[in-house]
Amino acid sequence: MFYSAELEFLRRVLYNFHIDTCIITEGEPVPADIDKGLREFLELHDNYIKLFDLCGILKPNVLYTLTDIFSCRYVFLLLPETEKKQVLAAGPYINSEITGESLFEVAEKFSFPAQLVTQIIKYFGNVPHIRDENFLMNLFFSFGETIWGNDSNFGVEELEDEEIGVSETVTFHDFEAKSEDSLLWIKILEERYNAEREMMQAVSQGAIHKVEKIFANPSNFVFEKRTDDPVRNMKNYLIISNTLFRKAAEYGAVHPFYIDGISTGFAKEIESIKSVSDANKLLQDMIRKYCLLVKKHSMRNYSLLIQKVLTIIDADLTADLGLKRLAEILNVNASYLSALFKKETGRTLTEYVTKKRIDHAVFLLRSTNLQIQTVAQHCGIFDVNYFAKIFKKQTGKSPKEYREEI
Repeated sequence: MFYSAELEFLRRVLYNFHIDTCIITEGEPVPADIDKGLREFLELHDNYIKLFDLCGILKPNVLYTLTDIFSCRYVFLLLPETEKKQVLAAGPYINSEITGESLFEVAEKFSFPAQLVTQIIKYFGNVPHIRDENFLMNLFFSFGETIWGNDSNFGVEELEDEEIGVSETVTFHDFEAKSEDSLLWIKILEERYNAEREMMQAVSQGAIHKVEKIFANPSNFVFEKRTDDPVRNMKNYLIISNTLFRKAAEYGAVHPFYIDGISTGFAKEIESIKSVSDANKLLQDMIRKYCLLVKKHSMRNYSLLIQKVLTIIDADLTADLGLKRLAEILNVNASYLSALFKKETGRTLTEYVTKKRIDHAVFLLRSTNLQIQTVAQHCGIFDVNYFAKIFKKQTGKSPKEYREEI
């Protein structure tokens, strides 16, 4: 088909919004999981077939939207120039928050058995919430212009139940409670844990954009709302996230020395938030800072011995960081340590320590009003003249000149 690349792009974008897509082909079985398994769980097989076997019903050049009895939204369109009739199906998603109260009302309307309600509530935790549906529809409009020409060549219609033969009466008199290992919520838990693994892997790589994409869909990280206070619930969510990020940074070969400070700082910030908006901002800050932490301090490319050396250096720049002293601390041969450090870092130990100290001096000169002699001492250089000499060698300016330019 002439629009194969555009169709693949559309499906990829929808995937990134956590909206599933599939192709329904005339004469072939309807894919079994368009609704994420809800009707299979509820044993509504006839309802499923009538709702999604649409090849003989949809007209060309029309974008169809559908809202089912569970308030889930879908988009359908008949693809042009295919050997057999084929329908692109996208969904489910919701365009407004589904509350427990609204689901109980649906349950009462359709006489759901009581044991199903809790499982359906958990199901909606796994359905993407698209707050700006206009953006989503504009995406489909752009695809429609690609396959049908300009926007005057196609229309948009809302599918109604009677058009596709779906009855509003749904009965569950034959429903039998399933064994625990096949409950819908187990699948939801599995998907959440998969998302957590993806998130931790992305953080361990310092890949900010990957983490943000995963967190863009809150259904990936459904957590139990233990109180009626949304701020307290968000605090619980952030505590969990802080723990996951901390472990991910550790998997990214960041030493606990670096992780502990940022983790403790976020733990304090979490308890001080006053609103859900503050919590969302803090979550974004956590994502950014943990990923930057990994980028800056990951030691995955260093041997265990050199990891220990680098951590000791960062822990206290005012300490004796000479080769002989570090070799004594680590109980290794000084010549061996020197050769290994140069091999793995590309610098001699002295060059590395000097750069770290001057980098810290630059930070202190930019961010404090400390006297230059005091700055030198904080960097582990107690001869101010020697400090000035190596500072100028590294930066091209004396400490005084550098501060004056700032």
